[in-house]
Amino acid sequence: MTGELILALIGILLIHQACGCPKECTCNLKTKIVDCRGRGLTDIPTRLQPDTQELYLQNNQIHAVPPWAFREAPSLQVLDLSNNSIAILSASSFQGLHSLLVLNLANNSIRDIDSKLFSPTNSLSELNLAFNSIASLPGNLAEDFRNLTRLSVRHNGLQRLDRMLLEPLSKLQALFLHNNPWTCDCQVIGLKLWLERFLFKGGTIDEIRCLQPEDLEGTDLRKVPYEMFQTCPSTNYNYPFSNIHHPDPEPKSSRSHAQDQPARESVPECEPKQRSRPVNLRHAIATVVITAVVCGIVCLMMLAAAVYGCAYAAVMAKYHRERKKMDHLAPTTEQGCPEEKEPLDRSLA
Repeated sequence: MTGELILALIGILLIHQACGCPKECTCNLKTKIVDCRGRGLTDIPTRLQPDTQELYLQNNQIHAVPPWAFREAPSLQVLDLSNNSIAILSASSFQGLHSLLVLNLANNSIRDIDSKLFSPTNSLSELNLAFNSIASLPGNLAEDFRNLTRLSVRHNGLQRLDRMLLEPLSKLQALFLHNNPWTCDCQVIGLKLWLERFLFKGGTIDEIRCLQPEDLEGTDLRKVPYEMFQTCPSTNYNYPFSNIHHPDPEPKSSRSHAQDQPARESVPECEPKQRSRPVNLRHAIATVVITAVVCGIVCLMMLAAAVYGCAYAAVMAKYHRERKKMDHLAPTTEQGCPEEKEPLDRSLA
């Protein structure tokens, strides 16, 4: 009887073990990590423990991620699906993963991303979409990634990236855009401005080399001068640099509250070019020098006029004093003449 009870308990434990960990994977109940790397899997494994926090599925042959594929593991924080053949992602593939922090979908065959794909994962801090065939990102991507700190879309088919998609990512620290067929036309000015501002705030980016037009092929977008966009039509958009706000001299941790403006205003397809700053600087210096010379000459002329006026006034004052003195002495002399002649008259008498 005791032996049968022991066997029954062992059977229950074995069944629990089988239900708690996929047979193709290795599970660590203490660290709550499930490792299914390189097991030749073609589908997402089942029988996952509900408290699983990390699931590694890279280096397999998974082609699709069906709806609610991870409903058995709602506590997942790290999910790695890199190096598979994933081409199909359902809008609800990651439904229920409200605690997910790291998602790696690199090196797959993803072409399109549904606008609702990442809605359940609004706590995500790292997303890797590198080495796919993604031609565009959904417009509401930023709404789902308020907490995103690292984003990689390297080696895809992106030709443009809307600046308004990046503006709300106030916590973003690293952005990787290398090896995409970037078209550096008028519409890329907004991205260029955002990148300069992002770098000024201490962000990290890699190279963004233009593929089109031909005269800019291989040139890093950050090094393309604004004079190259002088053919862009004028719009009612503000002067490009008027939107570059210098950040407060506070640490990054205190900047998160300054969430960039939602930028609800519409952005024109082409933004005006930036004028040549060196040329304007030379003009400004020349204007200052000419103005200084003219002002100096005017000041010297005014000083000379003042000196001449003072000297003339002094001479005229002296002249008038001498004139009055002479006029004052003249009557006295005339009155003294009879007194001198009186003795003579008496002597004659």
